[in-house]
Amino acid sequence: MTDALTRDLPADLAPPAGTPAVTFASGGHALLGVLHLPAGPGPHPIVVLLHGFPGNERNFDLAQSLRRAGYAALVFHYRGSWGVGGSYSWGNVLEDAARVTRAVREDAVASAHRLDPDRLALVGHSLGGFAALMTAAADPAVRAVVSVAAFDMGKAAAACRAEPGARAQHASAWDEELLPLRGTSGAALVAEMEAAGQAWSLAGLAPRLADRPVLLVGTGRDSVTPARTHHHPLVEAYRAHPVSGLEHRLYPTDHALSDHRLTLARDVTDFLDRHLAD
Repeated sequence: MTDALTRDLPADLAPPAGTPAVTFASGGHALLGVLHLPAGPGPHPIVVLLHGFPGNERNFDLAQSLRRAGYAALVFHYRGSWGVGGSYSWGNVLEDAARVTRAVREDAVASAHRLDPDRLALVGHSLGGFAALMTAAADPAVRAVVSVAAFDMGKAAAACRAEPGARAQHASAWDEELLPLRGTSGAALVAEMEAAGQAWSLAGLAPRLADRPVLLVGTGRDSVTPARTHHHPLVEAYRAHPVSGLEHRLYPTDHALSDHRLTLARDVTDFLDRHLAD
């Protein structure tokens, strides 16, 4: 693991490492992505990285670390974000995450990029952590899932119903993040979240994740997804079910893990190494 954090890939492996741009069709639009391929013939285990809202932190550092550790790591944009066509919505994020998770296992994609469709993990941050857990729960072929500073939509929806002020706060905060997005508004995103309600509760996913390794990473200095609201209750819910493969960490850091990026890379890679071994 130390080498994956501090040393480049060997230059004498063939085929060499590469970083091809890739696209995936979802909802009638082409999702733009970048695949970080390790050197060597493979087939390589696959990690799909799901970024948050609106996607300022896209975790390319994790993609590079994972590639150095031997994983093919994909970063992509959802519909309606960062120049991708279509309209942005939480539902479209979930549809796009599910579609890409299936697409990287399809024969044409796996063969073209030396991927192992039987060794697939999801790693998500913030909204992406929510999407990673939701997608894994719906797709038993996902071997392992990592959720970092996840935003629990079900819990936030309940808070909005109970406290009208929370609804206004979310709408206002989300309105300020719309520049790289299209076709939505803070009010529309709040309404969509409230309409989904408990169907988007992360705690409710425990029965469908009980047979898989799950790593939950919380952030102790986080005003976006405070650990007391979004991390600790989820850990307790998964313990209680139980989710037998549960692991959890709490870092004393902010929402973007600004001063814990190497710690995050080390813990994520160690987790995947133990659960995606050939």
